[in-house]
Amino acid sequence: MTSDAGGPSSVTVELLGVLAYGELSAFDRLAEDARAAPTLAGRAQLSTMAAAEIGHFRLIEDHLGGAGVAVADAMAPFVSLVDSYHASTAPRSWLESLVKAYLGDGLGADFYREVAGWVDPATGELVRKVLADTGHSAFAEREVRAGCAANPAQRDRLALWGRRLLGEAVTHAQRVVAERDDLAEFIVLGSGERGGVAGLIKTVQVAHGRRMGRLGLS
Repeated sequence: MTSDAGGPSSVTVELLGVLAYGELSAFDRLAEDARAAPTLAGRAQLSTMAAAEIGHFRLIEDHLGGAGVAVADAMAPFVSLVDSYHASTAPRSWLESLVKAYLGDGLGADFYREVAGWVDPATGELVRKVLADTGHSAFAEREVRAGCAANPAQRDRLALWGRRLLGEAVTHAQRVVAERDDLAEFIVLGSGERGGVAGLIKTVQVAHGRRMGRLGLS
């Protein structure tokens, strides 16, 4: 989607602004989690993932910059909402950190995979590059399953944690859409007969359930 003047539309800038701040926040989160890792191997793994996230952020920054849009300006409207989500879902343990990174990143990826086909081809390709797996999935699945096997009591706590993450993510996403009329209209038009915002949330919820299963938490 482009504007009449040939540059990115306001909705495209908003979508990339949210995505850019999500990647920047993911870098911060993973770098912090890496320092709390119980093993050097875990620390190295999360540090590598953090580096990949900042690389994704730079891709968005370059894309927007090429269109004359400063990434900081695109991110600014969404900082408080994204920060609010992270503040309300601060993990209390290494395994909670892994579950949050795995499920939280997955929720964002599910949303953007849906909308990647609704934007112009260049933006869609950028979104797909940014969503490339950093290797965190297999690592998180292995670590969480091993942690639950070593201490079965953790499974129920982590399952509750995973459901809470979904609830908080949906609540904050609805707040973003409620505050951005153009974005709400974009989702309704893009989703067609699939139910607008409600249909998109349903799609994300189903995928979240599958990820919970892969962690052994369903």
